[in-house]
Amino acid sequence: MALIKWSPFFEGMDDMDRSFSDLMPMATKQNNFTPAVDMYEDKDNVIVETQLAGIDPEKVNISIENDVLCIQGEGEKTSEVDDKNYYRKEIRRGSFYRNIPLPTQVEGDKAEAITEEGVLKISIPKAPESKPKAIKIKNKKKN
Repeated sequence: MALIKWSPFFEGMDDMDRSFSDLMPMATKQNNFTPAVDMYEDKDNVIVETQLAGIDPEKVNISIENDVLCIQGEGEKTSEVDDKNYYRKEIRRGSFYRNIPLPTQVEGDKAEAITEEGVLKISIPKAPESKPKAIKIKNKKKN
């Protein structure tokens, strides 16, 4: 399986994306974000990891339907102070939503999720029919 690097912007489309984001209402730009994910597999599971530092795990909803993983939630909202003179404002707060198509059929009802040091790790068992099957070669002897 090829590694797909996630980027919130399409390469070569930065100017158009900036123009579009300038047209969006200010509340939408400041209160929503899309968390980046890492997805990989081992022999039995598809594993999805995302960094959700500072977000209460109780405010995160995870669901799987039709082999699509949905992660949504809300991060800490802080009131903006108008007299701050920011040099950079890159920390994102607010609500988030991410749909991730899974690369194989899974058993979503057996998925498990844990958080450790701000990283959410979701382990989803592969469906039995999607696991590789070994085929033994029979040797037919001539009489």
